Amino acid sequence: MKLLSKNFYLSEDVAALALQLLGKVLICESDGIISHSRIVETEAYRGPDDRACHAFNYRRTDRTEVMYAAGGCAYVYISYGMHHLLNVVTAPQDKAHAVLIRAVEPILGLESIQQRRGIEANNYLLTGGPGKICQGLGIDKSWNRLLFYDPKSPLRIADDGFKPGEVISTPRVGMSVHVGPHAHWPWRYYLAGNQWVSRPLKLSYSW
Repeated sequence: MKLLSKNFYLSEDVAALALQLLGKVLICESDGIISHSRIVETEAYRGPDDRACHAFNYRRTDRTEVMYAAGGCAYVYISYGMHHLLNVVTAPQDKAHAVLIRAVEPILGLESIQQRRGIEANNYLLTGGPGKICQGLGIDKSWNRLLFYDPKSPLRIADDGFKPGEVISTPRVGMSVHVGPHAHWPWRYYLAGNQWVSRPLKLSYSW
C-alpha cells in the first residue's frame, strides 16, 4: 500500500479527483487505534464559481482559510453545530477546491468504529455519511490541516491497488434552495452496489 503523493492533490479538476479518490484507503490513527477504510463515496466542491462551496465567490473566513492552502491537507468543519465533516483540500494554493468524503467501508478496525458510533451495524448505517465517518474514526476539528501525504500524519490516504468497478454520479446531497441550479451538478460519486454508500442513493431537486 502506497501513500498518495502531494502532487496527486494538486490537480485543478476537483471532479476528476473526487472520482480518483474512490477506492483509495483512508488510514486513521486515533487514540492509539489504527483503522483502514475504503473510500466509497465522495462529493466535489469548487470555489469560486460553485454556490454549494464554502469558498464561493472567493469567500475567505477563519473556517474556509484552509481551503486556500495547497492541496493535500484536511478541511474539517462542524455542520449544524453537531457533526464533524472531513474534506480533502485539492488544487494549488489559493484555488479553494475540496472533496467531501461521504462514505467509507471499514477494512481494519471495524470494532473500534462500531464502539465509537455505539452501534454494531455492518453497512451504511455505520459509516454511510460524512458525520458518521468522523464520529466512527474519532476525527474532530483538531485534525484540521493535517497532511494526507505525510507518513507521520495520523490521517493519510493510500492506494492498495483496488480497482473500482461501476461508478454512479448524482447531484450532491442536502443542497440548500439558495444553491439554485448548482444543486443539479452531478458531482456526487459512489461505487455502484456498495452497501456502505449513504442514502438516498438517487437524488432529484425539483427547483
